[in-house]
Amino acid sequence: MKNQLLRIIAIAALALSANFATAHETITAGPNRGRMLTKSKPPAEFLVTAERKVQITFIGADGKPVAPADQVVTVTTGTRAAPTTLKFTKTGNSLLSDAVLPEGNDFPTVVQIKATPEAKASVARFNLNTATCPGCKNPEYVCICGH
Repeated sequence: MKNQLLRIIAIAALALSANFATAHETITAGPNRGRMLTKSKPPAEFLVTAERKVQITFIGADGKPVAPADQVVTVTTGTRAAPTTLKFTKTGNSLLSDAVLPEGNDFPTVVQIKATPEAKASVARFNLNTATCPGCKNPEYVCICGH
């Protein structure tokens, strides 16, 4: 009986620690105070503009913007019943969404970045909550204080 109880506790602890590790990934703010997406090469900064458009800026090793080349970016966000897909066009050293985000807040969001149109996509998933964090003053989707 004691061994069974210890086994159950160990399994529960492993499950909780695995869940904790994935739920609490390290979030880094970019040079424009947007969320850094580190799976793409080069890394990209995801930023919601004042007009509720999404701006993607690729960041070089020196921390400065890198002009987009052949990258293809797609963002899917909004309610699960009526998702919104955003396409992007080059604007200066960034990519800017052609449409605005849907009304509301705190949507599941999937960002797909392809280095070239035929390359495999790097994928980032997070909740897009644009409310201001009381701790670090960043939008919640870029919260770095871990409150």
